Amino acid sequence: MKTVELRDLDLETMNSFAISLASKLKGGEVIVLSSDLGGGKTTLTKAIVKGLGSDDDVTSPSFTIVNEYDAKFRVYHFDFYRLSDPGIIAHQLSEVAREDNSVTIIEWADIVEDVLPNDYIRIEIMKTNEDKRDIKMFLPESREYLA
Repeated sequence: MKTVELRDLDLETMNSFAISLASKLKGGEVIVLSSDLGGGKTTLTKAIVKGLGSDDDVTSPSFTIVNEYDAKFRVYHFDFYRLSDPGIIAHQLSEVAREDNSVTIIEWADIVEDVLPNDYIRIEIMKTNEDKRDIKMFLPESREYLA
């Protein structure tokens, strides 16, 4: 597993990181975003979707559980924050996570880890102050092309 660490990112630099990451995606990636509330998960998702060529209005799927966006790849954006049991949504997640022509981004993924592929990418966002973030990206061997 390769770890990429970035420190003291402001919003513009965080968006640049996400757009650069998007440019390297090949399709079939599952990205798990981890942070506290207000840490920047949806902000990072917006920049990834933009980096994949979409002008869609990206919003948090906290109440809808999943949003879909059309871009270079179909983007599935899941948010399990409000659920204690993913139920049938876990089945939908396991299906879309196997699609080679999509990218799946998941917030609050703890309750669905057992249905994630082994080679998912984990990005931890740590809020260092109101305007700065540190990022740690954990890449399995099969996804090291994203470093």
